[in-house]
Amino acid sequence: MPSLRVAVIGGGITGLAAAYFAATARPDATVTVYEQSDRVGGKLQLGELAGVAVDVGAEAILARRPEGLELIDAAGLGQDRVSPLTTSAGIWTPGGLRPIPAGTSMGVPGDVEAARTSKLFDEATMQRLEAEPFTPGEPTVEDVAVGALVADRMGEQVVDRLVDPLLGGVYAGRARDLSLQATMPALAAALTSTGSLVEAARIATGSGVRPASSEPVFAGVSGGIARIPAALAAGGLFDVQLKTSARGLRRTATGFALTVGAVPDQREVDADVVIIATPAGKAAGLLGSVAASAATELAGIRTASVAIVSLAVALDGSVRLPAGSGMLVPASTPSTVKGVTISSQKWPGAPAGLAFIRASVGRIGEEYLLQRDDEELLARAASDLSGLLGTPIRAVDALVTRWGGGLPQYDVGHRRRVEAIQAAVADVPGLAVAGASYDGLGIPACIASARRAVERVGSPATGAPGQQPRNSG
Repeated sequence: MPSLRVAVIGGGITGLAAAYFAATARPDATVTVYEQSDRVGGKLQLGELAGVAVDVGAEAILARRPEGLELIDAAGLGQDRVSPLTTSAGIWTPGGLRPIPAGTSMGVPGDVEAARTSKLFDEATMQRLEAEPFTPGEPTVEDVAVGALVADRMGEQVVDRLVDPLLGGVYAGRARDLSLQATMPALAAALTSTGSLVEAARIATGSGVRPASSEPVFAGVSGGIARIPAALAAGGLFDVQLKTSARGLRRTATGFALTVGAVPDQREVDADVVIIATPAGKAAGLLGSVAASAATELAGIRTASVAIVSLAVALDGSVRLPAGSGMLVPASTPSTVKGVTISSQKWPGAPAGLAFIRASVGRIGEEYLLQRDDEELLARAASDLSGLLGTPIRAVDALVTRWGGGLPQYDVGHRRRVEAIQAAVADVPGLAVAGASYDGLGIPACIASARRAVERVGSPATGAPGQQPRNSG
């Protein structure tokens, strides 16, 4: 077979996974990743806190999907994989920290007794939850906003204290905007055959059907999961060109011409296959001349900006942290901080005498919070943490990491939008898109998206360079 020239645009985890899959499926292929920044990894990034390398972007991988664990092994880091010491996060309430009830599907209660035991809800809400399976609504076939559906059937308090904190923690979004079908596909599927949200959550979580798994839900890598991108790039299977922005894409008689580099030194490179693994806005700009309708749909995807404030706190006797891995904070709470991870209690390897704490700041519509400079944002976060954790928080070292437009919003109708994008791109032989803007924000979902992109593309003469299609879950 003739050598295949594969261009991957974007050096985040999706782009690097796509390059890896393309290179291993076609060892004769020339695979090049073009990344506009000076490093690989995208939203996987390491920082140094009190002399220790820490993740300042994503910090865990969902271990109950295989894709992330497989890529850790492929990167040669399997021996460094670690499991959390605890994942018992809670929900902050004015009455104290409450556990997330067992049997919830992204915050939708499937176990009414567990919801009562958690003491998250008042008696009126509990009575409504207990009655809900016996007074079901109509099955839900069309896409709807999660928050509106849950509020209508279970009450506002379930949205405020459980659904919104969990969805907000993942998407930095708001439950009243986010799509049921895109953010909770298993629950949405169950709701097509039952009108009870409680029953649908039981089905979605497998409660009473599958035995409880003893395997860890999450996984990490000692030294940070942001080691994975660098290890993949160093593997020698593909080339990475840093500080090389992709500025234009056009069709040619044999494939594509990609304009890369900075003005005035930009140049054109030829490719048989192009995989665009960038955020939606960047992808829209590149697709305008080759798949205009896909570009239009991509331009409609909103994004949320967030910041991660990482603190090292001396355990000097005055600091008494709550047990567990951290907490989620309802949007109704007057706090800049919306999520807290006590990393030194969640992951092994923390230095003696220090607590490492991550605070997530900002969600969609709260960009004004991030207009503060680092010093002010840090001071505000430390003050809020002191109140949330119930103990004085004085950092001996700190980092502020900003992710502008970092999280795509899966608004109502998102799945239809993605189907339209993929259909338009599929009409262009040799072209594919992948990443968090489509079918999931987590690392395994992004890796699965990369695999599907590689499976879909190829030159007419050689066929797709990917492995055989598989169910990515």
